[in-house]
Amino acid sequence: MTQSTPSQNVLHSPLGLRVVPFVLFIALTAGQGLFGEASAYWLYLIKSLVGIGLIAWMWPKVAEMRWVLSWEAIVVGVLVFAIWVGIDPYFTHLSDFGEQQDKDPAPWNPYAFFGPGTPLAYFFVVVRILGMTFVVPPLEEIFYRSFVYRYIVKPKFEKVAFNQFHWGGFLGTSLLFGITHDEWLSGILCGLLYQWLVIRKNRVGDAMTAHAITNGMLGCYVVIRGAWQFW
Repeated sequence: MTQSTPSQNVLHSPLGLRVVPFVLFIALTAGQGLFGEASAYWLYLIKSLVGIGLIAWMWPKVAEMRWVLSWEAIVVGVLVFAIWVGIDPYFTHLSDFGEQQDKDPAPWNPYAFFGPGTPLAYFFVVVRILGMTFVVPPLEEIFYRSFVYRYIVKPKFEKVAFNQFHWGGFLGTSLLFGITHDEWLSGILCGLLYQWLVIRKNRVGDAMTAHAITNGMLGCYVVIRGAWQFW
């Protein structure tokens, strides 16, 4: 009889299932652009494919990882997109502070790097929009709404109902979500709305859908308007 190792136990624990995939995804994100400008594009493709694999691995084990379409999810998704684009010119981004200004990479713009109208440019635009719409939301929402929020409420987080309101969790999770984005203020407001949605509906699926709507709209806006700074 084969015994599971401690690392396997942790990986398949409620915490490991929600945290490890997100950490791996973030680690790949941090590597984008470190190996030359082209790596920003190829690593995005790789991390998206890895993300699909992680979601497939999590899906049968994480019951709340289920897409749900509701009118509230649609409203919140569109509202967050409007906030993200609407308030962007009116606050200082994290990248604007200190010496980091001189270290900012070029905007993620396949048309500029590969050439407008080239197959690779179109390919990476599609990869980015699909990745941010269908891969990012499940991984982020499970980490923030299913794990972080409930862990703040109680370390045995799996025993916390999704509709349990807790001020520390509500504000803390939204703050953490916000400061992991360059557009920190938009991120905080976004986190508040997604968390409200989870509490209202007592499930994570609506927030996954809202997040996908926001990101999908933002991706289309970036390409149509040439607003590459959002990428």
